Amino acid sequence: MPNDVDLLAKGRALSSPVRLRILRLCLHQSRTNKEIAEKLELNPATALHHVRTLLGTGFLEAEEHRKGNRGAKEVPYRATGLSWGTPVQNVAPVLVETFLQEIDGLAPSEIEVARLGLKLNEQHRTEMMDKISALLEDYARMPADEDGIPTSIMLAHHRDRSSE
Repeated sequence: MPNDVDLLAKGRALSSPVRLRILRLCLHQSRTNKEIAEKLELNPATALHHVRTLLGTGFLEAEEHRKGNRGAKEVPYRATGLSWGTPVQNVAPVLVETFLQEIDGLAPSEIEVARLGLKLNEQHRTEMMDKISALLEDYARMPADEDGIPTSIMLAHHRDRSSE
């Protein structure tokens, strides 16, 4: 059972859009620090700082060393999936910023968006969010499809203050 210090460290680790993007990059494919830095256009030392934070909190794990170009030792990293069930306080702004960074440069045709305005009482709102959470949980538990294409879903539910 994680203690408060452990949960605080995990929360801090997941409070960075860069670290969330690293986890996404390493979810279905192992990547070295160099590959992570290149994909995210980061300095390798900066990427390594984030990788070490994720390693130390169990969100990434190192795989067997391999030989890279010119025989250099490379360490590939893979996301453990632990981040999915880890509670993080006040994470909404970080998730929104991560989403915006991940879609930057995509063509509008590459993003499927749905927006819906509702007026629900607390019982119906809770029921809706429970159903959506259960659906996402079902898909999160599924093994990756061999022929699958990596995709992401960002769902945000908020009070519509413009209608008040």
